[in-house]
Order: sequence, then C-alpha cells, then structure tokens
Amino acid sequence: MSDDTTTPFLFPAVGRKRVIADFDGGRLTSDGGVMLLAAAERRLGIADTLAGLIAAPRNPLFVTHSIADILRARIPAIACGYEDADDLDHLRADPGFKLACGRLPDSSRDLCSQPTVSRWENAPTLREVVRLTYAMVDTYCASYPRPPTAVTLDIDDTVDVVHEHQQLSLFNAHHDERCFMPIHVYDTAISSRPVAILLRPGKTPSGFEVCCHVRRLVRRIRKHWPSMRLTIRGDGHYGRPEVMAWCEANAVNYIFGLPGNAVLSRLLEEAADDVQVRRAEAQAPALRCYAEVRYGAKSWGCERRVSARIEASTMGLDIRCVVTNLETGSAEWLYDTLYCARGQAENLIKLHKGQLASDRTSCRSALANQVRLLLRTAAYWLMLTVRDAIPKPQPLATAEFTTLRLRLFKVAGRITETATRVRIAFAAACPEADLFRGVARSLLLAGP
Repeated sequence: MSDDTTTPFLFPAVGRKRVIADFDGGRLTSDGGVMLLAAAERRLGIADTLAGLIAAPRNPLFVTHSIADILRARIPAIACGYEDADDLDHLRADPGFKLACGRLPDSSRDLCSQPTVSRWENAPTLREVVRLTYAMVDTYCASYPRPPTAVTLDIDDTVDVVHEHQQLSLFNAHHDERCFMPIHVYDTAISSRPVAILLRPGKTPSGFEVCCHVRRLVRRIRKHWPSMRLTIRGDGHYGRPEVMAWCEANAVNYIFGLPGNAVLSRLLEEAADDVQVRRAEAQAPALRCYAEVRYGAKSWGCERRVSARIEASTMGLDIRCVVTNLETGSAEWLYDTLYCARGQAENLIKLHKGQLASDRTSCRSALANQVRLLLRTAAYWLMLTVRDAIPKPQPLATAEFTTLRLRLFKVAGRITETATRVRIAFAAACPEADLFRGVARSLLLAGP
C-alpha cells in the first residue's frame, strides 16, 4: 500500500515560484499547547485521583500503560478537540502528547492506542463509577482554597441524542428523538465550576429520582463543608414536592420554577389587573411588576412562598412564578436577580456538550457512557484551570473553550531530544507567545 503522506503536492505559485508541500517536517506537533494542559493536570492531580479508584487486575509484569497513563493521554486529547478514542491511534506517537504525558518524544514508548482506551472505558464496575463521580464532586470542593459561606448550585438536564439501542436510551416525544437526558450541576457564581454530570434515561426526571440525586450530592458536599449554606436552583422539572420537602427538612435553600395554573392566576389577579391598567394608561409597549403570594398545591400538603413576575405588553399578559423557602429578599430580587441567573448554567452545558463533545455517548453500556461524561468533565477542569491562569485584563480570560483551543493549544512546535535535554521550539509568529509564556509560568509556580 502506498503512503500518501510521502507524496508531495502543490499550491498555487507565488512570486513566479512553485509552492511544493509535504508532510515530512520531522518531529513537529500541531498541539504544542498540550503542555499547558499537562501542567494543569499535574496541578489538579485528576489522573492519579481517578486511577486510584479503579481496580486494575492485571499482571504488573505485562502492563505497558497504567490507568493513570491512559487518563493522561485521553483527557488532554479531549481538551484539544480529539473527541474519540481512535484519535489516539494517530496521536500516540505525537512528540507533544508524549512529552505532556511524561514520556520522552524519541526514546520512550508510544502512548496507548484506541483498543486500550476503549477497554478501559468499559472496564469500571458500578461501584467504581460511583466513586469516580464522587471524585469529581471532591475536585469541585477542593477548588475552593477555603470553605465558602454560601454556594448556589444550578441543576438542569439536557438532551443527548443517540443513534443505537444503548442502555437507558428512550424515545422522548418532546424532542422527537431517542436520547439520554443527563443531569448537569454547576456552580456559576465565580468561575463556572462543574459539580456533577449524571447520565440518566431520556425522560423527564421524577420527583423521587431528583430527590435521590440531590440527597447524595448534598451529603457529599457537606462532608467537606458541614456549615456551608447551600441553595439549589432549577426550573420547573425540579420543583417537585419530594425535593422541596427534603430540602426543608435538611436546611437546604431552594428556588425552582413553578408552572402556572388557575389557582395561581386567581391569587395574582389583582396585581395582574393593576399592571395592565397602568400600562394602558401610560400607553407603554410593556410594563412589569412583581408580586408575592402564599400558595399550597394539593400534592404539597402545606403553603409555600411564591414570587411572580407579571408583564403586560401589547402582546398580552405574561406571568412567570418561582417557589422558594427563602424568607428574605423581595419578589423582584428573587426572580430577576436570583432565579434568572440560572441561565448561565445553560451556557455551561453548551460548553460541555458542544465544545468538549460530551454527547459522544456511543457505547452500548450505560456505565461506559457515564465514564465518558466523567472524562469530559475532567477535560473541562483542565480547560478551566488554564483559563483561570490567564490575567483578567486579557480577553482570553473569559474566552470559550474553542477560542482557547484555537489560540493557545493549536500551536505548532518542533521538539528535539538530545542526550541531556528536550527542547520545544514554538512557532516564532505565534500571536499569543507572551500570554503562552505567562500562563506556563503561572501553572508551574502554582503546581505541586
């Protein structure tokens, strides 16, 4: 079979000279920024942490790639945009990735191949997957240098379309697709930290299911922060009687969306009529007001605080409600400031899905697909750690992951190994050279 990479090809002539190209440049890497990801991984210790939670019933005499080595190759590859395990068949000899994984570019063995990664993704048992999921919660808690006094967690689900008959996949009539509906939990207050990502069937979660997930999550977090004030925030899917009752019994604050009904409309009728009249008198295109009532659904067994945003416009009347056990704060603050801030979590889900390809859950086993979600979450942490090392005046300090990947990670470099050292020669025309140098120094100084 002929090797196409050794066949030169042409580009249009420039300055009356032929332009000939070939892939024979030597020991080059197109992902020089993977060294920043490696520094972030050493700082967090994610690979060693996750590897320590998985049994490895292999004879040490025949082990070429440890589980930690497999993770060190797979997680940065995801961050660099290589979505599937079979990409490692091409990257295993890449000098940049070998160096990032602690191997010499020329004289050390190549990295693991796709079959090795795929076998590992399908190897963890249910207990091990649970431990891995808790480890990511522990990583979130460890990201705070000291215990916070209060934290607000956003919980939401998202559609993950599947194409085969994987375990837990169901047909969802709302999305008109066979899918999963994984739950994402984020702390959006400071730097958009992921807390937990849970694979689940492609249907709306029941109150009992949500209550079980929230209970396990809160208990794990309180092992680290026993006296921290915790607030759970979500849309109407999560405002279930079981969840609210459990939160009230365990000193957890909540604010959830509340679908409207005839009873709520009657309770808010006076405020709604008032805003409609004032808008008509002022001939304004829209007018908004806020109201607060005590409301108790039959399934609740008690009355709870409900805050409503009432907006009258030329298009008609729009009423949105939230239910909470918070005793302080006005109705306007509860809705506009506290509840509406949950929209940031939807942007983070898009980062997780669209820019780290966490919807590539193509394994048949549900446990293997949960492992894939965990690997994407670990890659999220690497990206976040690199971004946090960028000084705030810099535009990339708030950039999305695809922008970071393009500007900092996809940097060409020539790697040369000699008897005494390894030298990386990055592209002289790299536009982010000064920033790259500063981020590398910051990560190395902050590392272990």
